[in-house]
Amino acid sequence: MSNYENYQHVSRFYDNTRTAVGAEIIRVQLEASELPINQQLLVDAGCGTGLYSAAFVREVGKIEAVDMNSEMLDIARKKMKTEEKNGRINFHITSIDSLPLDDKSADAVMINQVLHHLPDNSSNGWVHHKQVFSEFWRVLKPGGKLIVNSCSPEQIEHGFWFYHLIPDALQVMKKKVIGLSDMHNLLAECGFTSTHQVVPADLILQGDAYSYADGIFDPDWRSGDSIWSLVSEDFLETVLDVVTNLRKSGKLEAFVNHHDQKRATTGQVTFSISHKIP
Repeated sequence: MSNYENYQHVSRFYDNTRTAVGAEIIRVQLEASELPINQQLLVDAGCGTGLYSAAFVREVGKIEAVDMNSEMLDIARKKMKTEEKNGRINFHITSIDSLPLDDKSADAVMINQVLHHLPDNSSNGWVHHKQVFSEFWRVLKPGGKLIVNSCSPEQIEHGFWFYHLIPDALQVMKKKVIGLSDMHNLLAECGFTSTHQVVPADLILQGDAYSYADGIFDPDWRSGDSIWSLVSEDFLETVLDVVTNLRKSGKLEAFVNHHDQKRATTGQVTFSISHKIP
């Protein structure tokens, strides 16, 4: 559903620097529900290559995995070929604001690092976010749970050392991510209640690859973060020259450490958990 990233291309490299970050947080939320986790129907909205579905497909009762990108879904299917054959997961090529599910049919919905791909910002009142949240509310059973894995504007600003090399893209991305208070209010408008946030300061979206500064020269490494799609080829060359000079002068590690300091306070990701009123 991205309005700026070409995931037909990125799908081939996405898993190189991505894992199901925060899966344990999601698991805790699912296990805290009244219905046992192995009986729950879980919706993976914007499942991509199936990283999060794969983490839960053998634990929950069933997963309905949804994504608009056929190549992403092909990779997810290959990961879970046996589980699909056994009826533990279904894959759907469709938009997350139009789920092929009945009203009140799901026990939980998770959406992981997807919202920033919506064609939204604060100037339009986050209208597409509202459509998506309303659709989640429709398919959830009374008492069902929504788990949103996203980045806040503050986390975009301070949570990624290399974003400081691409300030224009950083500012564009900040406008594309919804603030936590706005999200809280929007979820309430859509009928959700008891929203709370979990900010795991130690979780890193790219895992060990994040701290590998030379990775910035590798297109596959950059494919692990959609912000690079906002950087022109000309400016990318400038960025790579800057990093090359930092490396030659022995200052690259200091640059990374300096611009990574605030991540310990802000974290990179926020999990927002909401409930559909019974």
